[in-house]
Amino acid sequence: MALSYKARRRWALIILLVGLPIYIVVAVTLTDWLRANVYDGPQILLELVVFVVLGFLWIVPLKPIFKGVGQADPDAEDSDKS
Repeated sequence: MALSYKARRRWALIILLVGLPIYIVVAVTLTDWLRANVYDGPQILLELVVFVVLGFLWIVPLKPIFKGVGQADPDAEDSDKS
């Protein structure tokens, strides 16, 4: 079942305001855990790779929700027609 344009806009807003900050906290916690347990020392390149991968990873399942949200509502009636 496809979401309507308004539903996708609402979900996109909820994801950006609530879900993304939670995801950022989880990503930082994960990299801190990796730094403490897996590798010792300043492995800045490995940490950068982890952040880049996690930065793109959240987009994959949520792409259908964000696709086309910034454009005009395709279901709305055109008010310019006379």
